Amino acid sequence: MVRKVYVRQRENAIVNRLNKTREEKFPDLRAEKEEFLKKTAKEERRARDEQRAREKQEKREREQLKWQKEHAYDDLFSEENMQASSNLDRDTDFLDDFM
Repeated sequence: MVRKVYVRQRENAIVNRLNKTREEKFPDLRAEKEEFLKKTAKEERRARDEQRAREKQEKREREQLKWQKEHAYDDLFSEENMQASSNLDRDTDFLDDFM
């Protein structure tokens, strides 16, 4: 912001202090634009990579849940469980327990 004030008489002390704090910039706009574009491209690439990683993790979790649902009862009818619940190893009058 530039503020202009009309002064009748010039005061060198004030002018000298102002000149000490003056900053003149001659920016290289092309270099700044290229740097900005590189920075934004890098951020977009990082965001894409994070999104891909999240999607990959979610897919892996869905596949694991699907596999668990499909194989939840695989060991239910195993040979060991079938023999443990068979009636062959029980007493001959095992039905009397129900009466």
